[in-house]
Amino acid sequence: MATDVTTATAKPPLATVDSAHFRRVLGHFPTGVVVITAMADGEPAGLAVGSFASVSLDPPMVGFFPGKSSTSWPLVQRAGSFVVNVLGDHQQDVCRAFATSGGDKFTGIPWRRASNGAPALHDVIAWIECDIDTVTDAGDHWFVLGRVRDLALSTNTESPLLFFQGRYARVGAA
Repeated sequence: MATDVTTATAKPPLATVDSAHFRRVLGHFPTGVVVITAMADGEPAGLAVGSFASVSLDPPMVGFFPGKSSTSWPLVQRAGSFVVNVLGDHQQDVCRAFATSGGDKFTGIPWRRASNGAPALHDVIAWIECDIDTVTDAGDHWFVLGRVRDLALSTNTESPLLFFQGRYARVGAA
């Protein structure tokens, strides 16, 4: 039996939402922090991302949302493949390094080449190797859909690095 998917043809006008208020409200939703890395023209490139998600189990796919103003995203896009490095809560310095614009973000940060050639950062709690499947316009960001080619957990047992209400946060004891 086919599933009928219906979309509205006439959309109501968008409400005007203050961007500061939007950020404040959405800041109440904790997000994990990952670093997306790639090899572009023989050089490592990367950026910190707080908008990352599992998208599909079959086929395995993940997604993330780089800002359109990012100077690192075009390098990752040109590479065509990337590694998602899931940061542990002990890696705030790594997050800060990759959240900056320009400069050598890899200075002092050890890494190895993953099988797809992209940098896999040391001491992360998990890594996911991907190929770019599609890139879609999403307002002031891009939605990047990545097809997973390999992934693994680290032996590192740290909790994930979280961002909540404008600052780093820790997972509380259950």
